[in-house]
Amino acid sequence: MKQQVIRELSNPELKERLEEESVQLTKLKMNHAVSPLENPNKIKAYRKTVARLKTEVRKREIESAKAVEAKNK
Repeated sequence: MKQQVIRELSNPELKERLEEESVQLTKLKMNHAVSPLENPNKIKAYRKTVARLKTEVRKREIESAKAVEAKNK
């Protein structure tokens, strides 16, 4: 998933997608432990997608905190 697509998601969609991707990553890891995956690079791709989603969630949290702080001044 590209960063541009992630930025366009709303907050609820972003958190839902993060949960889905995390579950999928866990399933891939378990499957790979049992029997080797045909393409183990999928694990790497999912890990990067989860990291991108977490980064966007954190970025939005920081922006909202700054907005509240600026409003209170």
